[in-house]
Amino acid sequence: MAHVIEMSKSGRAKCRTCREPIPKDVLRFGEEVLDQFGSGGTTHVWHHLDCAAKKKPAELKSAMAGFEGEIPNREELEKTIAEAVKTVKPSTFPYAERAPSGRSKCMQCEGTIEKGDLRIAVEREVDTGAFTTKGAGYLHVACASEYTGDDELLDKIKTNAPGLSNEDLAELEAAL
Repeated sequence: MAHVIEMSKSGRAKCRTCREPIPKDVLRFGEEVLDQFGSGGTTHVWHHLDCAAKKKPAELKSAMAGFEGEIPNREELEKTIAEAVKTVKPSTFPYAERAPSGRSKCMQCEGTIEKGDLRIAVEREVDTGAFTTKGAGYLHVACASEYTGDDELLDKIKTNAPGLSNEDLAELEAAL
């Protein structure tokens, strides 16, 4: 099972983005997520195609590539995806972005990551005391290779953060 596009089977599902019902016999985007009941399986949460294009552009793009049917307004959806990919934070680790504030700390050197600097986000476990969850941890670009030990880090970042500019990619490549 993976992200899918399919015809809605009933009018009961609601879009997880706008919370409006998805009418019967309308194409919808199913985002694959872990089952919330802890069974270890997966399930889908549903979105209107327009809503998914704005909030889940990378996921919708991959589902559209695998969909064999005709998608109404496909060109319009692709334009929305192209715009949204520049602004929506990636959901797959590792990725790179410009730090929106100067509050984050590097997990490797524990130094402050200045506002506007490129930073690399990796998945980390966060212990809240009551339970352990996963979230983003940040690294200076220069500290990332040593921390992760991943020789393919740049390729993974390019895949997971398609909204990076050519200048950002050149800066990443030089630092890594």
